[in-house]
Amino acid sequence: MTSHAIPGLETRLALAEAVAREAGDVALDYFKRRETLVIETKRDPQDVVSIADREVENLIRARFHEAYPTDGILGEEYGLTSGTSGFTWVIDPIDGTSPFVNGMPNWCVSIGLLYGNEPVVGVISAPCHDELYAAALGMGARLNGNALTLDPARNIRNAVTGIGANNYVTPAFVAKMVEDLLGAGGNFIRNGSGALMLAYVAAGRLVGYYEPYMHAWDCLAGYCLVKEAGGWFHPFPTEGDRLTKGSPVLAAAPGAVDDLRKIAGV
Repeated sequence: MTSHAIPGLETRLALAEAVAREAGDVALDYFKRRETLVIETKRDPQDVVSIADREVENLIRARFHEAYPTDGILGEEYGLTSGTSGFTWVIDPIDGTSPFVNGMPNWCVSIGLLYGNEPVVGVISAPCHDELYAAALGMGARLNGNALTLDPARNIRNAVTGIGANNYVTPAFVAKMVEDLLGAGGNFIRNGSGALMLAYVAAGRLVGYYEPYMHAWDCLAGYCLVKEAGGWFHPFPTEGDRLTKGSPVLAAAPGAVDDLRKIAGV
């Protein structure tokens, strides 16, 4: 599929960028007064949510529904609203809520767009860093308007890999993936936001990102960014109700693909 085969893609990209900026401003205002937020837990004490997540998602949903009422929307906080246009927005209003509520800047607003089963737009706003990552199928990836192109000479041994973990997988599994990465000569970081680390892969700051269980709203925007910067990603299952379920997530720069696929077993 090419961008020319997708009607209105440039217009949707422009809207996604505008909405990401607006949502990022709202989230940043909440971040600056986070001591006033009521924090709730979801699956476990590490899985938190606040009114900031809900308000930002409501804002994003409203903007897209107003502009494209027949598009579907999937968000972390309010689930899937089906559409008829063939497009589905996939959004995480604040990815990295734990860093957010604890006063760390490693969080972002993530907006992806599927056409059929393919990620065709990815926009990630990192307000604390004043950074906006944006990409669309066949149009390349940009950071604050500057083109992103991955260096094929970088690999797991001369660069850093991002990893993610949560209680969907066992501590032993996480320990093994870290052991395998270190054993292959690599090193890793984890900053608390998978979407932001995927954006860092697209920017060449990380050579790859692996998380054994992740949701669509965390990864699809980042996947589009990585692909358009010249990288590779392991497909996320989007057919039917699989879109709302978790799956392994792996994205990498060209020089890290083989090593990270071996470590991840995909």
